[in-house]
Amino acid sequence: MYKPQHYNFSTVKGMTKKQLDEHYALYVGYINKFEEISQLLKEKSSYKDPNATYSTLRSLKKGESFSLNGVILHQLYFANITGKKSNISGEILHMINRDFGSYEIFMEMFKSTGLSMRGWVVLIQSEKNGKLRIIGQDSHDNGSVYNGNPLLVMDVYEHAYMIDFGINRKKYIDVFFDNINWEVVNNRIKKIIKPPYRRS
Repeated sequence: MYKPQHYNFSTVKGMTKKQLDEHYALYVGYINKFEEISQLLKEKSSYKDPNATYSTLRSLKKGESFSLNGVILHQLYFANITGKKSNISGEILHMINRDFGSYEIFMEMFKSTGLSMRGWVVLIQSEKNGKLRIIGQDSHDNGSVYNGNPLLVMDVYEHAYMIDFGINRKKYIDVFFDNINWEVVNNRIKKIIKPPYRRS
């Protein structure tokens, strides 16, 4: 059972409390809907007349992945923009320089991906070779990559910025970068089980 996580939004600069509170309420809604779907999936009637064009089970399963990924992505997003802010350093900087050439190149690619997608931008570390890759997702469950551990997550749905920035997504993305908690990102790297890459 998922319960809403709590985040210190007072540490976020450049976004209003209203913007963040409304966004948080949407996240709580995903939790509630996921729990509702989970209960419905326990009922035998959910499995009656399965069909790939339309069926109760198909609808529930599509809603399950959408709501669950919505919960997880929002938790990662809120965590990496709240708390103590610092300049990028440590393992994540080493890995970015290794895989993108420089932090500046990475930042341009990440921001440009944010302007190109409809839902999310996720920096992942591949479990196969330890390399970093920027993933673009049009929705919670459209574009995600298996065997990739999320390190940095940015929400680019309109609900993430419209109250404060209108349609100026570029300004929102700049503010997002000003609020990244790189300590959180480095801690995510440390928690990856048996990572295939460690600095020699």
